[in-house]
Amino acid sequence: MLARILILLCLGSGVCFAQQLAPSPASPHATVYVAHDPNAVKDYRTNPAIVRAMVDRLVIAVTGRPDVASAWRSLVAPNDRVGIKISAAGGELFTTHRDVVRAIVDGLVAAGLERSSIIVWDRSIDGAAAAGYRPESDGYQLRSIPPRDGYDPKAVLSAPILGKLVWGDLDFRSDKGTIPLLSDSEQMSSDSHFCRLVSTEVSKIINVPVMSDSTTNGIAGCLYNVTVPNVDNWRRFTQTTGFAASGIPEIYSDPVISGKVVLNIMDGLVAEYAGGPAPQPNYAVHFGTLYASKDPVAIDAVALRQLEQWRKRSNFPPIGELATHVKVAAQMGLGDADPAAITLKSVSR
Repeated sequence: MLARILILLCLGSGVCFAQQLAPSPASPHATVYVAHDPNAVKDYRTNPAIVRAMVDRLVIAVTGRPDVASAWRSLVAPNDRVGIKISAAGGELFTTHRDVVRAIVDGLVAAGLERSSIIVWDRSIDGAAAAGYRPESDGYQLRSIPPRDGYDPKAVLSAPILGKLVWGDLDFRSDKGTIPLLSDSEQMSSDSHFCRLVSTEVSKIINVPVMSDSTTNGIAGCLYNVTVPNVDNWRRFTQTTGFAASGIPEIYSDPVISGKVVLNIMDGLVAEYAGGPAPQPNYAVHFGTLYASKDPVAIDAVALRQLEQWRKRSNFPPIGELATHVKVAAQMGLGDADPAAITLKSVSR
C-alpha cells in the first residue's frame, strides 16, 4: 500500500518520490531466459521447427521441468481457461509470430488442455490474418475485443487522470444523457473497464508481446501488452507525465491481470526500435531472439536496453523517459528493472 501511495505522488516530469527511496538490490533476483538462433527468421519468414525448439527450451528452462508437457502442466491445469495475449498491432510483419503461438498451443495441449478452449486475442486482430494466423486449421479461438460490449461493467479501474471517452468505450453515449459525466462539454471519465476476456473468460494468461518500442510509452513490452490493450478509456495511459507513468503498473497489479499471468514470452525474432508498435520495416532488426520469464518487468528492462542501443546506433533519441512505467513497476514490487538484479541465462543450442 505504501508503494502505491508513493507512486501516486509522481511529479509532472514522471520522476517519483518512490524512485528516490527504492533501494538497489544487492544480488540478482530475476532471471530472464534467452533463446537465440539467427536461422529462426530470414527475410521476415520464420522457420517453424527452429522456433518451436526455442519456445520448448524456454518453457522447460523457466519451469525447471524435464519435458515440454510437464513444463506447461506446472503453469496451467487441464481445467484452466487459458488465453494467449498477442500483439497484432504490427500487421503482416510485426504481429506476434504465428509459429511462436503454435508452439505454445501445442505445449498447452500436451499438458492436457483442449485445443478449442484456448483463446488467442488482442484488442484488434486485423493484422493477424495477414501475419498468417489460421485458427480454423490451428484449432484455437482467435478473438478480438468487441467495442463497448466487450468490456465488463463490473471490472472497473479508477485512476486519478481523466480520459476523453470515444466510441467503443463502455460508458460512451452519443446522447450524453444516460451516465454521470465529469464535463458538460465532453464525455470525460476517470474510470476504465477491463475487457470481459480477462475479467471472466480466462483463468490463466500467457503474455506474448512483440519486442518493439512505443512512440507513446517508450516500449510496448510485457507490461504494456497485457494492460493498455485490455481496458477501455485507455488513451490516458499513453501520456508521458503524471499518473500515466504509474498507470500501466497500476493496471497490471490488479488481480484481474497479475493473478492470471503465468508466463511472459517476448517475440524478438524481428524487433522494431522506432515508430512502433505500428509496422516500420526501416527500423527493424532480424534479431532471432525470444525472451522468457515470470518477471515482466525484467524482460522489459532487458529489451529496453537493447532497443536503446539500436536507436543510438541510428542516431535516434533515447526512449527511457517515455518508458518510466518500467521503473515504476519495479518500485511497486511487480518485478526487477535494475540490471544488477537480473540474470540472463541462455538456452540457445
